[in-house]
Amino acid sequence: MNAFPRPAAVGLATSLGAMPAVRGRLDQNAPLGAQSWFGVGGAAELLLRPADAEDLSAFLGALPPELPVLTVGKASNLIIRDGGIPGVVIKLARGFSDIAVDGDGIVCGAACLDRTVAEHAAAAGLRGLEFLAGIPGSIGGAVAMNAGAYGAEITDVLDWAEIVNRNGQFLRLPVEALGFGYRRSSLPKSAVVVRVRLRGIPGDAAAARARIAEIKAAREASQPVRARTGGSTFRNPSEKESNSKAWQLIDAAGCRGLRLGGAQVSEKHCNFLLNTGDATAAEIEGLGELVRRRVREQSGVDLHWEIKRLGLPGVTGSEAA
Repeated sequence: MNAFPRPAAVGLATSLGAMPAVRGRLDQNAPLGAQSWFGVGGAAELLLRPADAEDLSAFLGALPPELPVLTVGKASNLIIRDGGIPGVVIKLARGFSDIAVDGDGIVCGAACLDRTVAEHAAAAGLRGLEFLAGIPGSIGGAVAMNAGAYGAEITDVLDWAEIVNRNGQFLRLPVEALGFGYRRSSLPKSAVVVRVRLRGIPGDAAAARARIAEIKAAREASQPVRARTGGSTFRNPSEKESNSKAWQLIDAAGCRGLRLGGAQVSEKHCNFLLNTGDATAAEIEGLGELVRRRVREQSGVDLHWEIKRLGLPGVTGSEAA
């Protein structure tokens, strides 16, 4: 499980008065559920929305080292557990959303939406970044998990990423230093991606825009993009594990449409979990574990979560329908 245990030193010692000053916004007991794409989850003990990278650096440099720090991005591929997240949660916004064309690439802040970066690249006549239009969320999150879609992933196009580490230091890391694998990176623990350079290929702007339109239409046709979901739930197995994709294994195990309380496996694409309206985080996570168990019993394949599950557990969900 991806539990985020509460260290003994964390509690209301993380009160606002004990925290470093910020130019951005720092809130205590800040609800997170409404900000996640699933629409579920508890509160952040402290939620920091820094004004810019310098504000973030100064805060982290002065923050007591025993306090946990976690960045949530756009919360598009997360289950935030019902008990909330202890310590400091960082959410980047306006001060991290600049986009600029840089020769054959795009330099952009980590809060930029993936699809927005794809559209800017297309307008500049840069090809190769169209796949970003098929990835929900922000560039910072995409780098952290080496997000990919439609035959490409971040490691294919990233030149460098600028981070602020847990000590408040700025570092520019080349792609080779990030240890990318399938849906993972080796970013330093608690580091925050603040800016990146993505490499494109000069080409025809109209062709790039047409490809983005194709990707958007394909997502609309095959995925529950208008539902409250967290994107692809499980990684596709390696070739050694199975020749089938995750959704095929889930379907073969009879899980299409399966429910647990207010959570449901999508009928449209069964590697997506849905909040049908009143699900808890525990029900969504519990449904995912039920799917994993049924797939393992039916095919012997152990599916691995692609969605990150963060925070402290809350109330257990109801029994499956």
